[in-house]
Amino acid sequence: MCTDCKDMILTDLQILEAIEKGDIVIEPFKRMDLGTNSYDVHLGKYLAVYAVEELDARKHNPIREIEIPEEGFVLQPGTLYLGVTAEYTETHTCVPFLEGKSSVGRLGIDIHATAGKGDVGFCNTWTLEISCVHPVRVYAGMPIGQLIYFRVDGDIENYYNKKANAKYNQRTQKPVESMMWKNSF
Repeated sequence: MCTDCKDMILTDLQILEAIEKGDIVIEPFKRMDLGTNSYDVHLGKYLAVYAVEELDARKHNPIREIEIPEEGFVLQPGTLYLGVTAEYTETHTCVPFLEGKSSVGRLGIDIHATAGKGDVGFCNTWTLEISCVHPVRVYAGMPIGQLIYFRVDGDIENYYNKKANAKYNQRTQKPVESMMWKNSF
């Protein structure tokens, strides 16, 4: 094992150890979803689309929720869908990264355009920025991505869940729209 390496990805055994210590929380946790160095997450039952055609970074852009029916929902190209993981997670000592599964990518689905990295202290479900290259039917509960955990080197002063200005701290089972409008610019 490389003891000089700082940016180490946790292995399956290290993820299990972190869960036992409470440093990582995954609800619900299923052992079969633990990979060699990642944990598979699943698409929740809600999607959302923006209710307006033109988005404005300085304004709140409302969304329209979609509950994925039993027979699935067909994503259309040219539309940004906000999805959500079925899993609630907490990460207290590592930096979580959410990556798409290769099987999902091979269907032409991208689950995040820019927001794959979480912060130490992030405690919530993950909102997914879903787009596709051709129509594709998706289902609630399908594997959608994988969480990878990186060690941090050094002390942390500003955990995400303790920041007064953190915009995505309210626990939810539904996708959350952009809160860019809460920034000062």
